[in-house]
Amino acid sequence: MLFAGMLTVAAFPANAGTGVQLELNGPLGVATADYIVAGIEDAEKRDADLIIIRMDTPGGLVEPTRDIIQAILGSEVPVITYVSPGGARAASAGTYILLASHIAAMAPTTHLGAATPVSLSGEDTPSPPLPLDRRVPEVDNDAQDEDTADKPGDSDDQAEPTGSAMERKVLNDAIAYIRSLADTYGRNADWAEAAVRDAATLTAAEALEQNVIDIVAASRADLLSEIDGREVQVNNRTVTLKTESLVIETVEPSWRIKILSMIANPQIALLLMLVGVYGLVFEGWNPGAIVPGVVGVVCLLLAAYALQVLPVNYAGLALIVVGLVLIIAEAFVPSFGALGLGGIVAFMFGSIMMFDSGIPGFGISTTFVVTFSTIMGLVLLWLASFIVKLQRRGAVSGKASIIGGTAVALEAFTHTGMVWLEGESWQAESSVPIQKDQELRVTALDGLTLHVEPLRASAMTESQSYP
Repeated sequence: MLFAGMLTVAAFPANAGTGVQLELNGPLGVATADYIVAGIEDAEKRDADLIIIRMDTPGGLVEPTRDIIQAILGSEVPVITYVSPGGARAASAGTYILLASHIAAMAPTTHLGAATPVSLSGEDTPSPPLPLDRRVPEVDNDAQDEDTADKPGDSDDQAEPTGSAMERKVLNDAIAYIRSLADTYGRNADWAEAAVRDAATLTAAEALEQNVIDIVAASRADLLSEIDGREVQVNNRTVTLKTESLVIETVEPSWRIKILSMIANPQIALLLMLVGVYGLVFEGWNPGAIVPGVVGVVCLLLAAYALQVLPVNYAGLALIVVGLVLIIAEAFVPSFGALGLGGIVAFMFGSIMMFDSGIPGFGISTTFVVTFSTIMGLVLLWLASFIVKLQRRGAVSGKASIIGGTAVALEAFTHTGMVWLEGESWQAESSVPIQKDQELRVTALDGLTLHVEPLRASAMTESQSYP
């Protein structure tokens, strides 16, 4: 025990500081923002010395990005965002977070940029308005005509801004936002504007050279060594980083965050919606089954949460609803696949349209949609063939299913006796003597009395009638 205690003291000196590492991987959504914001708040409560956000993201939604940036700017603990490992990226929303951090670091072979905003409708952002230094002031018309005649090539610089007023507002807002983040820590605001206006990108080495980031570090150990003793401004106060003996604890997302992240996936949301609809349909077919209804309601509520936090095109959602209605109608009004086929086509196009937002990480795989639609088509084909088979089989209950059926005599009788038919004993009448266990054919039903005749005798009569 004493030896173990000495090892602990040697590994973690009494004056060792503590740091917290958070993992920001994949698309940036609501659940990811909750995890990062909660991690920053927890580090403040634990009086940690610094926070490292290890990032590899293609981008994400605007509001969660702003929530993370606000948490970083308001943090009492220095935040270091580290784009790692090699091959990782801080694209789109990740660029904003990187520039908002107290220290921006990247590993070699990583990159950042392409921060042009994308509208939730999935349409491309229009060509941006011309920069102020390229706009030509108003001049006298005659002088302008002369200048135009002398300089016909200058007309391009005086082009009118394209796009709607709302689109220009979104673009200019994003430019002002990212410039303010870069200016806060003395980074290259001009390049930050280019990342939004022209979707510019940089490698880690280029970003360091152009004063976009602070450090290029091959590993976390190199990063801690580089920032040791560096001074940063945290909420208008100077903090000196001491990382020589710092103990870093990685905080994993909680089970709640993991579940919410999984639900907020377009593929999962689509599956939940389908399971929910079919669960309620099956409950309607079998009232009192309970399980399909409960599962259907739960899945629909989870799908509603996912659609709330995902960028959704409601025209695509309407197509999906129409497709599901047509598929369900196929089961109630057999059209030999016509309704079902139309429903599958509507479902397939609706699925592609609904999540076609252009936001990185929040699209839906065309392969997934086609595969899933093919499976639904096969199920529909089986259902149509099953219905045709049922129609050909004829009646399976009532009077029509009894007449022509085969019964077995339970006893020998001359006129009246008991026979066995479809798991029940029946009173039967015959015009010819019947032997026990003889097979009989039902010719008529009078109340609860069957009229029967020997099966083999009727077959023999038919064969003799047609030599």
